[in-house]
Amino acid sequence: MKFGPNATVTTMDFRSKWRISIRVSAILFALSVGLLLFRGLNLGIEFEGGGVWEVPVADDVSVADGRDAVSGIVDDARVQTVENNDGQKFVRVQSKQTDDAISAELVAALDEIGGTPEVSKVEASWGQRITSKAIEALAAFFVVVALYLAWRLEWHMALGGLIAVAHDLLITAGIYAAFGFQVSPATVIALLTILGYSLYDTVVVYDKVLENQEDPEVNFQGPTAVINQSMNEVLARSVNTTITTVMPVLSMLVVGVILLGGSALFDFALALFIGLLLGTYSSIFVAAPTLAWFKERDVDPSDKLLFTDKPLNSADAKKAEVNTGVKKSASRVDETKTKTVSQTANRTQPKPRKQRRKKRS
Repeated sequence: MKFGPNATVTTMDFRSKWRISIRVSAILFALSVGLLLFRGLNLGIEFEGGGVWEVPVADDVSVADGRDAVSGIVDDARVQTVENNDGQKFVRVQSKQTDDAISAELVAALDEIGGTPEVSKVEASWGQRITSKAIEALAAFFVVVALYLAWRLEWHMALGGLIAVAHDLLITAGIYAAFGFQVSPATVIALLTILGYSLYDTVVVYDKVLENQEDPEVNFQGPTAVINQSMNEVLARSVNTTITTVMPVLSMLVVGVILLGGSALFDFALALFIGLLLGTYSSIFVAAPTLAWFKERDVDPSDKLLFTDKPLNSADAKKAEVNTGVKKSASRVDETKTKTVSQTANRTQPKPRKQRRKKRS
């Protein structure tokens, strides 16, 4: 169906897709909450405290060798191999243990598979302060964004935007909890970055909705029709922006991390990749139907089209349909009146007397 001032936009009816996406998002939301409650996040030592031991090794030393060296000392060791800019290979061991005696044992064990280990420790109290500061920054972000969107757009749009952002954050956290990806400061930076992308896509949609609402030449029946048309007008822009943004992130994730072994980029690239895809999804399939649901609460029942399959007609078409119905009704009334008057006249008109034939005498 095509309607509106632009003839080159897509003509999709998003309502059936929105009904599916709301169910999918609700399931993912519930699963993410369950994973966070019962499994939790794999927080890095920057948040929980702990130590990092790095030892230079030969190229033939593997992660299994490092794990075997420390297996009898700590149970929570995270062992991986990394390389510096000069191509030197290191075995890195991370643990929540900060005891000096345990650290000395780890140094001695790692010294047997390589050179002299370097040790760095983070106290648990410092990690707790970092975590509390991150939560405070996130809360301040939500408040400032809500106030700005309510002032610049509408309070419905501010609430819908916050719901979409919370959706992206929680599901991203659920994915990290499900697969055990470590949450590091780079992950937090990437999450804050994707919040900006998610809000950008949502604001693009909402700004087009506001523009169509205020344009006297754009006239639709009900808020759902306006939002659906606005989505068709910005869909190509949102998808193209996401593709051009995801491609370099995917290159960084695949080429830089998997092929070249740059594990330092993994936390940042992974969070960006997941968040960018979720941000685009939420702007189309969460923010838009949420706004339609908020707006339909205050409209005439005939204009509530979100959860129906009624055609998305323009308001002029609706008026024409109403006027046609009124004309047909008036015509039927006139016909009825005409028949009634005719029948009444026939009943009241005196019948002509029959002339009696005179009998001939």
